[in-house]
Amino acid sequence: MPTIDHFAYGLVTPAASYLMSSIGSLLGLLLTARARGAEGGSRTLWLGGAALSIGGTGIWVMHFIAMMGFGVSGTSIRYNVPLTVASALLAIAVVGAGLFLVSRRENNTGALVGGGLLTGLGVAGMHYLGMAAMNMTAHVSYDPLLVGLSLLIAVVAATVALWFSTRVRGALATTGAALLMGLAVNGMHYTGMFAIEVGAHDASAPTGGAQGMDFMLPLLVGISLLTLGLLLAIFLSPSEQEMREDAHLLSQLQRNRAGEAPQPAGPMEAHAQPVRRREPSLFDDHDRGH
Repeated sequence: MPTIDHFAYGLVTPAASYLMSSIGSLLGLLLTARARGAEGGSRTLWLGGAALSIGGTGIWVMHFIAMMGFGVSGTSIRYNVPLTVASALLAIAVVGAGLFLVSRRENNTGALVGGGLLTGLGVAGMHYLGMAAMNMTAHVSYDPLLVGLSLLIAVVAATVALWFSTRVRGALATTGAALLMGLAVNGMHYTGMFAIEVGAHDASAPTGGAQGMDFMLPLLVGISLLTLGLLLAIFLSPSEQEMREDAHLLSQLQRNRAGEAPQPAGPMEAHAQPVRRREPSLFDDHDRGH
């Protein structure tokens, strides 16, 4: 029977995958904080960036890096490119759907639970779709109990992540939330990985596809550019508090303008009227002084 090695490179792949999931989660939380203070199309863009950060970098990239440490004795592992790309798109789509759902209905328990269920099952689907993209000359099966546990972890982790996206504020709290999200994502991934059972080799099975390292260079370049762009967007944009203060000031100005609109007096009369009210008081004071 072939043996499975989940840590072919020691602690390098789990450490790197945890780092990437935490970075992606941190960027996503920072972007959702900007979305809370924005409206309209700007809000949509911030949430889209958050979905790309959490679903793309925090989940899918973490998954792929961790997969680099997965090996099966007696066979090489290659990847079906369309299925691998589909798994990345699925992760981004379900995270985006969850973020948009809870952002439209803040403080709504039903929306949070529904968004967590949708996102969690979608993330788990991304994981097993990515596993299905592996080609090897061995028969692969899964332990149903561990698969069910991985689904539960994914749903709970997604629900907590969506709750963080609507509540967490401040640098320390945001960093702590991102570290917890990274831990949950990795826990779901490795639980699903330990559910794999590999049977006897099948020499007739196809082993076509791309090698894992074929993804690494474009993946690293893409992640670097994406991270740089999102960081610049965060640092160059106003914070959530500044956007709320600007919105409050604009609202006050609009109310003031609405209150002045019904006045019938023209500009010259309105300017002269206060002067006529002040002049009698000055003369009265002068008379009382004498």
